[in-house]
Amino acid sequence: MENLDLECAELGQKLGQGANKERKTLLMNALGVLQDQGLYAFFLFLGASSRGRPGEVCDACADFLRARRLLDSGNDLFHGLRSLAGRLDDLLLARELLLQALVYAQHHAKASGEEAGGGS
Repeated sequence: MENLDLECAELGQKLGQGANKERKTLLMNALGVLQDQGLYAFFLFLGASSRGRPGEVCDACADFLRARRLLDSGNDLFHGLRSLAGRLDDLLLARELLLQALVYAQHHAKASGEEAGGGS
């Protein structure tokens, strides 16, 4: 049996570790988009962003979903997202997992900033 919360925490740590101000802002904004507009808009937002290394966040999140067989393993992310949209239970699970991972990422980003003397 998989411990999905632990796996979300591991993804969050990867995304938030050593985050600079731009990355922290990207994580906060990406979380807001995911909460308010959903998974498809989340990946569109990351694709349109230019600061905070959004490609790394996008790739890590897509790989995370692929590893759990929630997202097709093909090369076209948006085709995979359209396919996922047809499976409501999987879509909602994917959204919840990424929401949790991004919350953990924000906490890791804040903690790593405090450890480095950043404080914010």
